[in-house]
Amino acid sequence: MLSASRTLVASGSRNFVRNASTAAKNHYKVVVVGSGSGGLSVANQIYLRFKAAGTPLAKDDIAILDAAEEHHYQPGWTLVGSGLRPKSDFHRPMKSLIPPHLTLIPENVATFSPTSNSVNTTSGRSVQYDTLVVAAGLQTNWDNIKGLSKALVDPTSGVSSIYSYSTCDKVWSDIEGLREGNAIFTQPAGVIKCAGAPQKIMWMAWDRFRKTGRLDNINMAFYTGMPTMFSVKKYSDALNELRLQRGIDASFEHNLVSVDTNSHKATFKKADGSTADVDYTMLHVAPPMGPMNFIKESPISDSAGWVSVDPATLQHTNPEFQNIFAIGDCASLPTSKTAAAVTAQAPVVTENLYSFLSSGKISEAARYDGYTSCPLLTGYGELMLAEFKYGAVPAETFGSFVDQSKPKRFFYHLKKDVFPAVYWDYMVNGKWFGSKGLLRPKY
Repeated sequence: MLSASRTLVASGSRNFVRNASTAAKNHYKVVVVGSGSGGLSVANQIYLRFKAAGTPLAKDDIAILDAAEEHHYQPGWTLVGSGLRPKSDFHRPMKSLIPPHLTLIPENVATFSPTSNSVNTTSGRSVQYDTLVVAAGLQTNWDNIKGLSKALVDPTSGVSSIYSYSTCDKVWSDIEGLREGNAIFTQPAGVIKCAGAPQKIMWMAWDRFRKTGRLDNINMAFYTGMPTMFSVKKYSDALNELRLQRGIDASFEHNLVSVDTNSHKATFKKADGSTADVDYTMLHVAPPMGPMNFIKESPISDSAGWVSVDPATLQHTNPEFQNIFAIGDCASLPTSKTAAAVTAQAPVVTENLYSFLSSGKISEAARYDGYTSCPLLTGYGELMLAEFKYGAVPAETFGSFVDQSKPKRFFYHLKKDVFPAVYWDYMVNGKWFGSKGLLRPKY
């Protein structure tokens, strides 16, 4: 087991730490990089796991590294774009989510030094760890689409996106303001947060146009860099059938590369390398995404830039870095990147880290099967609940009772009302375990 020794840093560094009851330190039993859904969930679960075992950690044994001052419930941005909730419902000051038993170091990581069991922050501070959990998320590459950043801040551009807190309410404004013309919805090829979200807002817009008598004057089209509507065939087939029923055009393997607000043209690159210009009146953009640069350039990443972990144990694949784990969007897991995936991953990381700190070995039973979920809004009062695991195999909670590829009102209220409450009251506090609910899995 790694040394648990601690060395205090100079007193002048104390302002680097908020919500800590002791002087700032440079060595922790557990360091978590990132204070998003994965970071807060697993940090709290780790603390509660040791407490339940009768070997509680000290209140300054777990540190979270993140300079963010705000925390967002990102799945709620689709609800904002659909006019269902104000975006203030999905925002909290970060300090309000850090309990006394966790230490928040409000700095971002610049580099990883796994051979010395330390990370270096952007201010030059070195923080050492016995175990490390990387929960840094991914980055949204807005500037990879020419003209997009400019278009998003222009209130008259007709261009919006549910993929940021600052722009999600512009989506609703654009939907409500459209009276006629072309409504284009895009999705990039490759990995993005919640791969169903780009079409969730499309379905909601369609239903809003229908309910307000505007649908006959609006041409809707879905331009996706992917070859199908969804990665899981069962849901993809159902979504494509829905698209055909609703008269929405689709162009597959089309990637948005530029936006011209002067001519209101969107340019797409096709699979054969040629381009196509499309006139738009309203354009909803799901931007391309990828791994964080500071992870991509580090010794803990794989060739694609994600933290290289075993897909079942979530422990680093390098035998020399066995005290490193990853969770959520930054991890090299072959499954969709969603908050639901985090709820299934967090107990596995927690148990394996607990076992590693306790015995030097991970648990023999704690394994992740790739479970994730995409609650696909298909209209007001209806939702298709896609749940699946590794191999794009459906893994449905309610599959024994209903066909989850058919939209249901009950599923809609889970997304709109239940999941946000569960997130704030339980998940970020480490007390929600996905399909197990409030019951921590017994491994």
